[in-house]
Amino acid sequence: MLTNAAVKAARPRAAAFKLSDERGLHLFVAPNGRKTFRWRFQWAGREQLLTIGAWPEISLDAARARAELARERRDRGEDPRIVGAAALQVHRFDDIGRRWHEHMLPRWTAVHAGDVIASLERDVFPAIGAMPIGAITVPVVLNALRSVEQRGRLETARRVRQRISAIFSFAIAEGLVETDPAAIVGRALMPPAPARHHPAVLEIAEARELLAAAELVDVAPVVKLASRFLALTAVRLAALRGARWSEIEDLDGAAPLWRIPAARMKLAAAKKKDSANDHLVPLSVQAVDVLRAAARGGQDPLSLIFAAGTGGQIGEAAIGALYARAGFAGRHVPHGWRATFSTILNEQRPEDRAQIDRALGHVAGKGVLEEGINRKVEGAYNRSQLLRGRRELFQAWADDLFPPS
Repeated sequence: MLTNAAVKAARPRAAAFKLSDERGLHLFVAPNGRKTFRWRFQWAGREQLLTIGAWPEISLDAARARAELARERRDRGEDPRIVGAAALQVHRFDDIGRRWHEHMLPRWTAVHAGDVIASLERDVFPAIGAMPIGAITVPVVLNALRSVEQRGRLETARRVRQRISAIFSFAIAEGLVETDPAAIVGRALMPPAPARHHPAVLEIAEARELLAAAELVDVAPVVKLASRFLALTAVRLAALRGARWSEIEDLDGAAPLWRIPAARMKLAAAKKKDSANDHLVPLSVQAVDVLRAAARGGQDPLSLIFAAGTGGQIGEAAIGALYARAGFAGRHVPHGWRATFSTILNEQRPEDRAQIDRALGHVAGKGVLEEGINRKVEGAYNRSQLLRGRRELFQAWADDLFPPS
């Protein structure tokens, strides 16, 4: 039998040749290098030949599935050469996959939608996209996912399986197929590697040491300012890099605030459209000082607060590189400030657990907040932003990081 490796490795010769698979299916290799799958069969007492399709547009699994459909038509008394070409194109998996993707677009963010279609086009469609969706079996799905696993992308393989399964669920609802061969494949996949936490310092003394060491590194001043603001606010790096002056409220008043639009938060697509889900970060005295230092270049509402020399966002790796040069490589990364903030404050103020969680932008709604309190119900009805307590929390955190002299 043929293997994918053998098909790929087949090189042209002076004369055309074929490599046999099974039950009449073979790969025909022409002198010009073109490779086509063909099926020899008996019809009306004579040997006939049906061209299945060219490689790599048609994969080995797809060719086998098409040959099987052709056999079924022959066994029903139909000439595969006449009805086969059109019938084999009906309900291709990649066509159904794109229909599913389009159907889901209103529920997804643009970034997630792009990630989904990219993963299908990279890891799924080349292997099984040309196959009739009804001809795809459990081994065919598993074989496609094995190729992803062989690249060391174990978690990607599991996500791709979920997406294949979702496409089959969509096809079942549309009446195109009756079963989902991807549903049970997960049990045969390799388990993903244990989740690794982002490196983070977990003692206040270490946090102060890191910030002091970072100030001594020779980098652009805006990177140091961004680092300090990240430490003081414990937001995600993407939120910091995209921060604009229009998001800052009452900078010179009694209650300065950073209002991060819901559209820039890590939320479901529907929640991103509702300003009620904006994340509010009360600004400490020290955070205001950082903003005033950053404002020396002006406060155009549409401008980035921490802009690179080109006016665009600072590099995604800029703050991480700063920490590495400060001697904290492998000990702390930008995202680690969220763990530092949560760990230290939960140890100091266990009674403020809910405020600490909300300060990080986590949305209530999963599990149990406290004994007898359903977090799903609490998240649906309690819209309080806990701003007064959170303002005091962020000021206490800032005083820990940068003790008043």
